[in-house]
Amino acid sequence: MGQASSQVAGAEHSAAKPIGMLVAAVGVVYGDIGTSPLYTLKEVFSGGYGVPVNHDGVLGILALIFWSLIWVVSIKYMMFVLRADNQGEGGIMALTALARRAAAGHPKLRTLLVVCGLIGAALFYGDSMITPAISVLSAIEGLGLAFEGIDHWVVPLSLIVLVALFLIQRHGTARIGILFGPIMVTWFLVLGALGVYGINQHPEVLQAMNPVWGVRFFMVHPGMGIAILGAVVLALTGAEALYADMGHFGRKPIARAWFILVLPALVLNYFGQGALLLGDPEAARNPFYLLAPSWALIPLVGLSTLATVIASQAVISGAFSLTRQAIQLGYIPRMHIQHTSSAEQGQIYIGAVNWALMVGVILLVLGFESSGALASAYGVAVTGTMLMTTILVSAVMLLLWKWPPILAVPVLLGFLLVDGLYFAANVPKIIQGGAFPVIAGIALFVLMTTWKRGKQLLVDRLDEGGLPLPIFISSIRVQPPHRVQGTAVFLTARPDAVPHALLHNLLHNQVLHEQVVLLTVVYEDIPRVPPQRRFDVDSYGEGFFRVILHFGFTDEPDVPEALKLCHLDDLNFSPMRTTYFLSRETVIASKLEGMARWREALFAFMLKNANGNLRFFNLPLNRVIELGTQVEM
Repeated sequence: MGQASSQVAGAEHSAAKPIGMLVAAVGVVYGDIGTSPLYTLKEVFSGGYGVPVNHDGVLGILALIFWSLIWVVSIKYMMFVLRADNQGEGGIMALTALARRAAAGHPKLRTLLVVCGLIGAALFYGDSMITPAISVLSAIEGLGLAFEGIDHWVVPLSLIVLVALFLIQRHGTARIGILFGPIMVTWFLVLGALGVYGINQHPEVLQAMNPVWGVRFFMVHPGMGIAILGAVVLALTGAEALYADMGHFGRKPIARAWFILVLPALVLNYFGQGALLLGDPEAARNPFYLLAPSWALIPLVGLSTLATVIASQAVISGAFSLTRQAIQLGYIPRMHIQHTSSAEQGQIYIGAVNWALMVGVILLVLGFESSGALASAYGVAVTGTMLMTTILVSAVMLLLWKWPPILAVPVLLGFLLVDGLYFAANVPKIIQGGAFPVIAGIALFVLMTTWKRGKQLLVDRLDEGGLPLPIFISSIRVQPPHRVQGTAVFLTARPDAVPHALLHNLLHNQVLHEQVVLLTVVYEDIPRVPPQRRFDVDSYGEGFFRVILHFGFTDEPDVPEALKLCHLDDLNFSPMRTTYFLSRETVIASKLEGMARWREALFAFMLKNANGNLRFFNLPLNRVIELGTQVEM
C-alpha cells in the first residue's frame, strides 16, 4: 500500500512539474508579446496609415496579424530558431557565438556574422528601453476611458510605475517572481475571454483566418500594404524573448505554453477587437479597452498595468543577461555583476545597465507622451533584431547542422523575405520618431566594436616589448634571483610571454616566489565549461607554470575557486600562500597605426572605468598587488 502511494505521489509530481514549468515560462517569456494587444490594432487604425475601418479593412489586417503569428513565431521561432541553442542557452549573443563557431573556416564570413550579432544586440538594448515605456503607457491610458479629464495624469503615473520598477531591480525579483506566472496566466485567460465576448457579437470576423483576405488587402491597397506592416509587426514584439529566455526553461515548455495558451489567447483577443470594430468603427481609438464591459474597465486597467510591469521586468532581466554574455565574450567592458538570488544563477543585477535603461525609458516617456507616438519608434528595433537572428540562424543551419541546401534555402529565403518586408516597412519610421533606437543601436555598436578592437590592439602593443618566456627562464638559471616562499599568480593575456607585472616586480623587489604561475583566462563559445575541462597546466621548470582556465560565457569566473581544481603536487594554491599580481594599463592615444584618435580616446575612457580583474575574478582583496603601466596606441 505504501509503495503504491509513493508511486502515485511520484506520478503526480512528475505531472505537476511540466505544468509548473509551463506557468513559469508564461510569466517570464511571454510578457512582451502578451501585452501587444494593448496597442497593435489601435496603432493600425488610428496611427495615420489610412486603413479603412470597414469589413474588408478589418479582415485584411486580422489576416496579416494571424498569419504573421503563425509564420514568424509558430514556424520560424518555435520550429527553427529555438533549435539553435548553444548548449541549452539562447539569445542573440549565444547565437552569435554559435554562428562564429560554425564559420570558423571562413574568416570573412565569420566577421560578417559577428557584426550582424552585434547589430542585433545593440538594437535589443533599444528594444529594452522602448518596451517598458510603450507597455506601461498603453496600460495607464485605459484610465482616460474610465475617468474623463485625467489624460494629463497618464505620463506622471507611468513614470512613477517605471521608476519604481527600476528601483527594485537591485533587490532582486525572486520573491515577487513567483507571482509572475499566475498573473500572466490570468492575463491570457482574460484576453481569450474578452476575445470570445467580442467574436460572439460578430462571428463573421473568423473569416480572417483565410489568408486570402490578407492577399486581397495588398492587392487593393498596394502602397499601404507594405507600410501597414510597420504597425502589424507590433503584434510580434517580444518574439525574440522566446529565444533569449530558452536557457531558463528549455524549448519544450516555451513551445507548449505558446501553442496551448498564448497563441489561442492572442488570436481570440485580436479577432474580438476586430469584431468590435465591425460593429463600431469609432472604437478604433482604443479597441482593447472598449472591448471590455464598462464594469470591467477599472479591473482590466489594473491587470494590464501588472502585465506590462511583468513584461518590462522580463526585458530588463534580458538586458542584464545579454550584457553578462557580451562581457564574457569580450565585447563590453567588465562591469560589477551582483547576484540577487542564492538559488538562481540567472538572477543578476548590473547597476550601470539598469540606470542607463531607466534614463532612456524616462526620456522616451517624456518625449513621446503616448503609446501611439511611441509605436513609431518600436518596430525598427524589433524587426532589425529579428532580421539579424534569421541571418545568424541561416549560417548555423547551413554550416553547422549541414542541412541540405535544397531543403534549407527555400525556408530561409521565406524567413528573410518576411523579415526584410517588415524591416523595410519600418525604415520610413526612422524620420518619424524611430531614430531613437537606431541612434542608440549605432552608439552601442560603436562602443562594442571599439572595445573589442582596442583590447586586441592593447595586447599587440604589449607583445611588441614582451620578453619570450623561455629566454627569461634561461636568464633565471644563469643569474638566479632571491626566491621567497609562496605562490605568485600573474594574470596575463599571453601565456607564452613574460607579463609586465612580473618584470616590474622583479625589477623593483629583486625577488621571485618559489612558484610562479602565469594564469590566462579563456572564454569559450559555449555557455558552460565542465570542471574536468576547466584548466590546462604546463611546467617550464625553475618553479614556473603556465595555467589556462577555461570558462563559458555564462560561467562565473571565480579564479581562486577554479585553481582549487589544480591538484598537482608541485603547486600549492592555499589562500595564505598565494599572491595575485595584476597589471593595470593606462592607454595614451597616439599617432601609431591602429584606430582613429577619437576611438582610441574612447577606448582609453572605457578601459579606465571598466571593472578591474580583482572584483571580476573574485580575487581576495588582501592577497592582490596591482602594478601599472602606460601603453601608447
